[in-house]
Amino acid sequence: MPRIDFGSKVESFIDWLQTHLTWLFDAISTVLTNCFDGVNAVLSGPEPLLMGGILAVIAFWLRGLFPAILAMIGFMVIDSVELWEHAMMTLSQVLVCAVITLIIAVPLGIWAARSKTVSAAVRPVLDFMQTMPAMIYLLPGVVFFGVGVTPGLLATVIFAMPPAVRMTELGIRQVDPELVEAAEAFGTTPGNTLRRVQLPLALPTIMAGVNQVIMLALSMVVIAGMAGGEGLGEDVYNAVTRVEIGAGFEAGLGVVILAMYLDRMTAALNQRVSPLGRRALAKAAAMASGWKLVHYRPATSVAGVGVIVLALVAGGMSFAGSDDDSQQASASTNVGKGKEIKMGYIPWDEGIASSYLWKEALEQRGYKVDLQQLDPGPMFTALSKGDLDFQTDTWLPTTHEQYWKKYGSKLEDLGDWYGPTSLELSVPSYMKGIKSLEDLKKNEDKFGKKIIGIEASSGEMGILKDKIVKEYGLEDWKIVSSSTASMLAELDRSYKQEKPIVTTLWSPHWAYSKYDLTKLKDPKGAWGKGDKIHTVARKGFSQDDPTVAKWLKGFKMSEKDLTDLEGMITDAGKGKEQDAVKEWLKKHPGYVNKMAPVAGGGGDTAKGKDAGKTVNLGYFPWDEAIASTYLWQNILEDRGYKPNVKQLDPGPLYTALSKGDMDVQMDSWLPTTHKQYMDKYGDKLSDIGKWYGPTSLELSVPSYMKDVNSLEDLKDHKGEFKGKIIGIEASAGMMGILKDKVVNEYGLKDWKVVSSSTASMLSELDRSIKKKEPVVVTLWSPHWAYAQHDLKKLKDPKGAWGKGDDIHITGKKDFKKDFPELNGWLKNFKMSEKDLASLEAEIQKGGQGKEKESARKWMDAHPGIVDKLAPVG
Repeated sequence: MPRIDFGSKVESFIDWLQTHLTWLFDAISTVLTNCFDGVNAVLSGPEPLLMGGILAVIAFWLRGLFPAILAMIGFMVIDSVELWEHAMMTLSQVLVCAVITLIIAVPLGIWAARSKTVSAAVRPVLDFMQTMPAMIYLLPGVVFFGVGVTPGLLATVIFAMPPAVRMTELGIRQVDPELVEAAEAFGTTPGNTLRRVQLPLALPTIMAGVNQVIMLALSMVVIAGMAGGEGLGEDVYNAVTRVEIGAGFEAGLGVVILAMYLDRMTAALNQRVSPLGRRALAKAAAMASGWKLVHYRPATSVAGVGVIVLALVAGGMSFAGSDDDSQQASASTNVGKGKEIKMGYIPWDEGIASSYLWKEALEQRGYKVDLQQLDPGPMFTALSKGDLDFQTDTWLPTTHEQYWKKYGSKLEDLGDWYGPTSLELSVPSYMKGIKSLEDLKKNEDKFGKKIIGIEASSGEMGILKDKIVKEYGLEDWKIVSSSTASMLAELDRSYKQEKPIVTTLWSPHWAYSKYDLTKLKDPKGAWGKGDKIHTVARKGFSQDDPTVAKWLKGFKMSEKDLTDLEGMITDAGKGKEQDAVKEWLKKHPGYVNKMAPVAGGGGDTAKGKDAGKTVNLGYFPWDEAIASTYLWQNILEDRGYKPNVKQLDPGPLYTALSKGDMDVQMDSWLPTTHKQYMDKYGDKLSDIGKWYGPTSLELSVPSYMKDVNSLEDLKDHKGEFKGKIIGIEASAGMMGILKDKVVNEYGLKDWKVVSSSTASMLSELDRSIKKKEPVVVTLWSPHWAYAQHDLKKLKDPKGAWGKGDDIHITGKKDFKKDFPELNGWLKNFKMSEKDLASLEAEIQKGGQGKEKESARKWMDAHPGIVDKLAPVG
């Protein structure tokens, strides 16, 4: 029989559809995506336990108390393995697909039940839809809609539709014809007969079809993870491709819990919605014995009230937490400004490593990165359609040649970042006498004529099947397509048992350092020359984001750096890839600046002469101290130093400096505020120089205190202020001046000076202003409080505060000797009021615990700052 080329005809038809019906596919994609986003927002918005409680109340209504408890336990398990968000995505997909499927399938089933012609026409189509392998439906979905949720939703609707149509038709056909005839005899219209007789009696069968639809939908959305579908399917797919047993079990457990919940709930729903079901339920309740509570099922109104109450609580909590989310989203640098970048990666080690490295780098530069794992075929399809922005693991000119030929005109090659590579078949070194591909044919019995491969869509597998087996007479060998992780797992298992095995591999790969392997020589050159690893982007990416495109074009990575990073990611395990990247970057300070340099910051990665030295930086919790200290912590790390930062009060900090336990601090207010400490420890310290000034100390009041403009006015308004001044840390020099001089000069000895902390003072100031209450606080200039609140600095006609200080850097006695390079940098350090205020504001925005990261963001927004403050060379 001559071969009928169905495949090419189908592809031609698909191309025609893409050309002429793009508008239709865009409309379908918009509808499906918006439906999913809306349902997912509802299910994912509340706190997990609250949403679990709502679902448990529904179980209580449908099944009773014990199933509700089991449902709640199941949802708590999902939350405990940190899969709640993905589980709700999966549930959202199932619900959306089930509703759309039923909207189409039930009317079609009714039509088929009432027309033998329609039934005969529909039946073979349903047979085709039901028996076609589920994964096949993903192919046109990816072609028409790209990767993501949409192709999975469409494939699920098609896959889940047949049982709904069949069961609807069956249910209506099974209704007793005599009942239908009786209805017609009384003059009932066909429409009323359908609504009042056939559908109510067919409802149990239809509900069984609904149950099957939901179960099939759940199985399909899991498979959709292969095409970038979100949710538990993505977790299952990632675990399978990487042979992560633990992660796979957790994701599978989440699927099982959802499946059991949906199955039990839809099965029980029939008892609530159909007349026959309600009758059976009432009969069972009447005959129930034993504990009534176990058999109790609340009325619909009672259950509805419970759901509404929990939903209102969840909505209130979501609304209350929305401010924090928006604040966090605004804390981006001026480079990316929150712009979204969509990346894809193939689950090969260098693809995982380079992709997560770039994800971290771009996020540090203020971009929002969406990273998806895909096989090569869907990956290049998505790039060609513009659904992804770029991926970093294209092996050219050989391995991925087939994809480049097909999609190259719709892609951009941003250049190679590693190479040359090599493709090979490898065997364990204990397989003596097997050194070349030519030796495989002679030893085919040892290997069982089997080669363990990787992803079927990979270019290496294409070359193996099209060239290698022909050149070396291996046509009758079985090439096992699996995944990179599965291949490595099989290699590890065989290696430990010293069994014969031949696998696809490539160089560089960490497997060669873990196992003693032999790369089989290729005397006929069938593999071709070694590839280089390129970064490939969608068409137009360089124009849309020239900055990132420029960074990617300049990206290079050495074999040592790449294999080290791969090793750390492999050791960290599934789900910890970005954490491993962060740890790797800590060992490679300045690497992000090298990958993604901001304008003028090209020298940020240079090491100082004293790189490697540990510097102990102390600070007390004043805003300018926090800002300058964390700024220098970042600068020193970029220059290769090892800074240790510690917070202390002024007294302990000066004591530590005098004893040499601390090296330097940035916030000595001289000659006034910290005079007492310099008088006591000055001969054991070194004054490195001033970096800001002059400053001023003052008492301040809100501007609505109209009659209080000077320190002299306070005494006449003691009652309004309750004779109280809100101060800061008791050990601060400012507090000493206030207690020893200011209160004496202005007759305020009977006033209470409250020693607290800077943060407490600012909190009290904020609270009082919001209530428009009188308050007098200690403040100093510069300070961001003057920009945030309308305050008056109280005049000091007697000069009790003294002249304004300059802010100095104070080091231990031998600081210059121990840190000559750093001493020179600090001696020349200056900062304007504008820069200091913006740095303080960024740190305030970042919040406690994020000071270092906030300072880094400020540095990224001020390119070249490291070269300016800490020049080398």
